[in-house]
Amino acid sequence: MKRPTALILRVAGTNCDLETANAFKLAGAQAELTHINAIKSGKTKLLDADILVIPGGFSYGDDVAAGRILANELKGMVRDIKTFIRSGRPVLGICNGFQVLVKMGLLPHNKTEAQNASFTWNDSARFEARWARLRINTHANCLFTKGLPEMIELPVAHAEGKFVVKAPKVLEDLKRTNSVVLRYVNEAGEPAGYPYNPNGSLFNIAAISNPEGNCMGIMPHPERFITRYHHPNWTRQTFHKEGIGLEMFRNAVLHVQN
Repeated sequence: MKRPTALILRVAGTNCDLETANAFKLAGAQAELTHINAIKSGKTKLLDADILVIPGGFSYGDDVAAGRILANELKGMVRDIKTFIRSGRPVLGICNGFQVLVKMGLLPHNKTEAQNASFTWNDSARFEARWARLRINTHANCLFTKGLPEMIELPVAHAEGKFVVKAPKVLEDLKRTNSVVLRYVNEAGEPAGYPYNPNGSLFNIAAISNPEGNCMGIMPHPERFITRYHHPNWTRQTFHKEGIGLEMFRNAVLHVQN
């Protein structure tokens, strides 16, 4: 069977592209690290790919605001990206990539290209790097979390990870369409404040998707939990045969193949 092509977008400041490429290779895809200039010049065709990923990092140094410059640059390609999403192909934005999708107006889903949410500084006013407990919304129609256990853990690493919305209706729509995919929780699986919620995100949101479930933005880093040995407590967690993150990438690959 042909290996699906995962186009991993990179620009100045991207620093999680190699880990993301490795994750997709392990999941059975052909990973193509692609600089945005290759797409702008027409050398690489976005719509030729099977999966589109905007990985984590600090695109353009997070100058102005996290993800803002790259989001503005990609707005010239928004028609192709929307076509990509409407075709049912997987689109994934990780950390900085999540910020970009939100500031492009692609997430949360709306009928226009208007930005209706954003990210701001963590409530702690500092960079947070820790493992976070997460609860999957089992009612969400998200291809990336299909078949995963309800309670998972992934690492976070961000300074501007606090998810906020323009108006209460935006959150209401996210709830109504089951588009909130992951929430930060405590050991009991209940939403809780800092440090369980590392940034103060509204409704403890860690990941959202479009209603169709093929476009997801996620603040934690699944590419950093690919093998069980990545977990700091791996010697005691013998029930993990592989990293939860790898299962997310594999779900995207299987979706394309099927």
